[in-house]
This record gives sequence, C-alpha cells and structure tokens, in this order.
Amino acid sequence: MRVVIAEDSVLLREGLARLLEDGGIETVAAVGDGPALVAAVAEHDPDLAIVDVRMPPTHTDEGLRAALRARALRPSLPILVLSQYVEERYATELAGGGVAPFGYLLKERVADVSDFLDAVRRVAAGGTILDPEVIGQLLGRHRHDDPLNSLTVREREVLDLMAQGRSNSAIAVRMTVTDGAVEKHISSIFLKLGLGAAPDDHRRVLAVLAYLGR
Repeated sequence: MRVVIAEDSVLLREGLARLLEDGGIETVAAVGDGPALVAAVAEHDPDLAIVDVRMPPTHTDEGLRAALRARALRPSLPILVLSQYVEERYATELAGGGVAPFGYLLKERVADVSDFLDAVRRVAAGGTILDPEVIGQLLGRHRHDDPLNSLTVREREVLDLMAQGRSNSAIAVRMTVTDGAVEKHISSIFLKLGLGAAPDDHRRVLAVLAYLGR
C-alpha cells in the first residue's frame, strides 16, 4: 500500500510515516500544506491520503479543501482525515459524494497503533471509518426537529456502528442480536430518515452523511 501524508507538524508527519513503515505501509510523500498534497496525489497516485484539517497558511480548513481538489484529480481516492477538530462542511462534502472511501479520526482518541493501522487498511480497501465523537458532533449540529430524533436508542447504536464501517454481521455480534434484527433496524433507520436502500454498508454510511450535509 502506498500512502501520502498531509500534516503541517513535522514531528507528527515523521511519526506517522514511521508507524506506517513499521506496519508494512509505504509513505510515498509526506507534505506540510494543501498545494503539496494535491501535487503529491497527482505525481504518485497513492492508495490513500491521510490528511489533517488545519494547515498553512490560515490553519482553518485548508487540508480538507486540498483533499477535495485531490479528489477532483482522482475521484476514487480514499481519504482518511486525522485531526484534532471536527469540520462539518468539507467533511460531509468529502464523504457525501458516494464516490470513494472516507474516514475521519480524532487524533486524541487514537489510543492504539494497531487500531490506527487497521483503520488505514480498511479505508484504503474501500471501507468507511468514523470516530463516534465525529458522528456525535455532526448529528448534534442539526435542528431539534431533525428526523434523527425519531430514531430509537438501538437504531442510533446501529447507525453509529454502520458509520464505523461495520458489516451487518459485525453489528449483530457487537449488539448480541441476530443478523435479521440488524436488517430490521437498518430498514427502519432509512425509512425514518427518508433514505432509500443502498447496496452495501459503505454506501449506506455515505447516504447518511450526504443527508446531514444538505
């Protein structure tokens, strides 16, 4: 696997490259700003881009905007956002297109190297990884009459696990229910949110995020 890292902190950038190397993952470019990310994607055609949100010159949302430009060059590019911040607008735009795999992890909540490497591999392989805190913040920014408020506690639990890229079987194991029960929960979720059925877990998660981003 070949990865591009976009992170303005030199120490963190080099640390990520070392962790990936130890996990058998090649870093083909490690850059510190948005334009360099776009150039690296164009030059190396990586299997995954790991991107921070806040980068030079303004340290606001340059990383995500650069990721969108990189996606314009390569629409199928898997992107894993690794940041201290949840930035709603461009994150939902990146995830909501339904074109390519996407992940969003908060730096301070990545407590295990093996879990991080697993997330990298899963997004590169076509999965979706979203930190529950990211989901919570995105959901919490919407109106009190948001259709999400009609979901039951169990349906919210299923939605969180879907957002983490879990399959129906994995959700069933985590919740100690049958696969059939999970399918019923998912059908109810999409009915309440006004979303049509989708062919796989990845697209279902993207459909939810696209709805949140409207």
